[in-house]
Amino acid sequence: MTHVLVPVAVLKGSTVSGGLIDLLGTLNVTLLGYHVVPEQTPPDQARAQFEERATNALGNIAEEFRVAGGDAYYRMVFTGNRRKTIERVAAEIGVDAYAITGVTGAVESLLVPLSGEIAVSRIVGFVTTLIGDRDIVVTLLAAGNVPESRHDEAATTLETAGVQTETRVSAAGPFDALVDAMPGHDAVVVGEAAPSLSSFLFGEKSNRAAAAFVGPVLVVRRNQPETDTVHS
Repeated sequence: MTHVLVPVAVLKGSTVSGGLIDLLGTLNVTLLGYHVVPEQTPPDQARAQFEERATNALGNIAEEFRVAGGDAYYRMVFTGNRRKTIERVAAEIGVDAYAITGVTGAVESLLVPLSGEIAVSRIVGFVTTLIGDRDIVVTLLAAGNVPESRHDEAATTLETAGVQTETRVSAAGPFDALVDAMPGHDAVVVGEAAPSLSSFLFGEKSNRAAAAFVGPVLVVRRNQPETDTVHS
């Protein structure tokens, strides 16, 4: 079953919005509770002090998944590096995607950019499974030098699976096009190697992106070695 990692900064009061819980109800979910500790603080010390409270908070979020008809496993980590920990755990348990939680109500539209060195077939397969038989519209975003064949194949595959699909073409650079297209969509699904993705998720350009979009972002990971990557 398709597996998604959902990182949550539980000790800072972060949670998972009801819209994202409902969206992920068709998938296998692992909640990754994390707390970033100062460099001079040993993780074991933080664990002894905060683990019980953090684990209880994670259990409460998992219960929200169950109430919504889904389910979620959970684990807690204390770390000095959020980004590396998320990437390590995602690889360790072999998830297909991980989530940047954001805030959303009911998800009725997904934005899916196709720019960059991404595994298109994995993204399309993930989106198809994610949506299932629900009435969620997918906007395929083509920006930069995206081959027309990539866009057409993705649209055809989604439509064949019964997914309502729209297209949007932008002459802007991939990151600018992504930010411009975010308003009006409830969630975004991107490939792991999308242009400027790490900057968008972990800093540098995040302020501009956050101003345009507060909803969740689902990042579809690539297999290694990748066999279905298309270069643009």
